[in-house]
Amino acid sequence: MRSHLSHRKRTAVAVLIAAVVAVTTACTPTSGPGGDPSGAAAPGASASTPSSAATIVPEDVTCENMLSSDTIDTFTSTGWTVREDPFVILDLELPKGISCTWGDFASPTNDDLVLFGWSPISEADASATQAALQAEGWIRKDDPRGVLITEDPAGALRVDDDGYGMTYLFRNGWVEVSDTRQGLDLIDLG
Repeated sequence: MRSHLSHRKRTAVAVLIAAVVAVTTACTPTSGPGGDPSGAAAPGASASTPSSAATIVPEDVTCENMLSSDTIDTFTSTGWTVREDPFVILDLELPKGISCTWGDFASPTNDDLVLFGWSPISEADASATQAALQAEGWIRKDDPRGVLITEDPAGALRVDDDGYGMTYLFRNGWVEVSDTRQGLDLIDLG
């Protein structure tokens, strides 16, 4: 019986996250400031300033402001809390980054978790990390926002509606991560 309830709870949470992603992406413009097709401007960026890691102060990024207030409200209304960890890719720890795991940590199975993270990254570290992930079987895909590196869906613990598991988005000067590619759409530092 416990696993059945856990499955129902996971399904409800997945539907909740999908709804948040759908609402968030439906309200996102198709072209943002400076012609950025992601529609996202970095915090502090004006309409005429292209997004860049330089406009985001890493020390100001928290688990509570990395996502929209609506997303945070959705998570907390289900009783979820957040655990903050260092941002690590393989064996590279990015000390100015943050990794946030949201979930029901009181659950005995602790299987209802979602991950979001952000960090500045040098061009050299980004290139080396992308190559190392690809060498381990991760899949590269160019995206208008940057370079996506996603785990092989055959080995993913969780996949989104498009079949993507854990995914890194390498942008100009920073990297984002979520446990699914669609989860990247919830990261909102604007």
